[in-house]
Amino acid sequence: MSLVRSLIILLASLLLVQQASAESGRPNFIVILCDDLGYGDLGCFGHPHIKTPHLDKLAKDGIRFTSFYSAAPVCSPSRVGLLTGRNPNFAGVYDWIPHVEQKNQAGQQSRHLVHMRREEVTLPQILKSAGYATAMAGKWHCNAIFNNKAQPQPGDAGFDHWLATQNNAAPSHENPVNYVRNGKELGPLKGFSCQIAADEASGWIEKHVSAKYDRPFFVYLAFHEPHEPVASPADLVASYKDVARNEDEAQYFANVENMDRAVGTVLDKLDTLKIADNTVIVFSSDNGPETLNRYPASKRSYGQPGPLRGMKLWTTDAGFRVPGIVRWPAALKGGQTLNEPISSMDLLPSFAALGEATVPADLILDGMDISPLMKGEALPERKKPLLWAYFNAINEQRVALRHGEWKILAKLNHGKTPKITNVTVENLPKVKDAVLTDFSLYKVSEDIHEDTDLSTAEPEIFSGMKREIEAAYQDMLARMHVWPAQPLSDQAHE
Repeated sequence: MSLVRSLIILLASLLLVQQASAESGRPNFIVILCDDLGYGDLGCFGHPHIKTPHLDKLAKDGIRFTSFYSAAPVCSPSRVGLLTGRNPNFAGVYDWIPHVEQKNQAGQQSRHLVHMRREEVTLPQILKSAGYATAMAGKWHCNAIFNNKAQPQPGDAGFDHWLATQNNAAPSHENPVNYVRNGKELGPLKGFSCQIAADEASGWIEKHVSAKYDRPFFVYLAFHEPHEPVASPADLVASYKDVARNEDEAQYFANVENMDRAVGTVLDKLDTLKIADNTVIVFSSDNGPETLNRYPASKRSYGQPGPLRGMKLWTTDAGFRVPGIVRWPAALKGGQTLNEPISSMDLLPSFAALGEATVPADLILDGMDISPLMKGEALPERKKPLLWAYFNAINEQRVALRHGEWKILAKLNHGKTPKITNVTVENLPKVKDAVLTDFSLYKVSEDIHEDTDLSTAEPEIFSGMKREIEAAYQDMLARMHVWPAQPLSDQAHE
């Protein structure tokens, strides 16, 4: 046998050993997050027309969660909740964050100050401290001043590599001009935003695996789709003309399928690199679907809440009960459907446990460790209920809590408390003086549309849930971050 051939065989053997070692070690993690995707917008969640073959197969090969909750009914706080494992109000992110240049919005209630602060401990930081490589691609939306040292950027939150926009893809999903890679503006790009982000994530994974296969990775892939401004490939739009009511609805249907195609790009890359078995994939949405024509640019917002009541910005379940899928072939039996409540805030403690990463002992988390479930074991009992306090909700009941099969909602001061987009020292007294009133109770495990108020029919359960929401709300008031009252000036972002 020649020396060259011997070296080739030796190298191949080493690669196989290295691959086997990686497959049997700590898992890789990929979180895929959509923007404004409705509970009923996927084939595997009952949409009659939209084709999502890659996500349908992902659900078939893993667990489909029918009670998966985002941390908020709107984008920025939802993302902060996912990344920190904590109620986003504790981080001081109460509503979506306008860019500092949107002076009419950012100037209200000091919203130009809002960002995920450096003090926050994030999921990528925790995994990075345990030796993980980290990357993100897509929508950031965790600060008002983007790509500027005045506020923390994705790299400060623990991402080794990032390709991001502050908020939406502009001017639309097609040929976006506002992507930034590791601090460098890229200018006009060709293609659709979801595929650009998927290609970035896939390329980074391939480069990482080729260079440092012994080091696991975490990827946060945050699609802009199907948030407005919606733009979709012509071939997909044409395929929905016969079932859509109009061109705009066809555009929306095609937008979701195009996102599914982008998911397929990532899945194909994992298969090609032979790392799919030991990669945990979590798919979800940041909140529920946008209401058609709620604002002038939402003319293509045809997302569906399925059987849920409300839409995005509501504290009924359609605001934050979203599609949820988890796949991990190495440990998790596929073909399962789970109706127990799961939260995006659960990802941080769960990934930390699976990745053998240390969570700071003094870090108070609102998510729970569901890693036993991911390993095929029983789901632990959730001891801390899930709380949402969204002061700018469309519906009057701005505070909600779910624990087990039950959910309770409440107004603030009988609905008389004015809407708030941010908590500052100026409006803090109004927030703290507001009391919970006008409660309603639902057994959402059976009454998914929240139709029947059982507060009178189930007095004992109502009394217990009322105590829980009042205690959780007071805890939130005591721990939430309060921003200073500072007017927006032209120098605020310099």
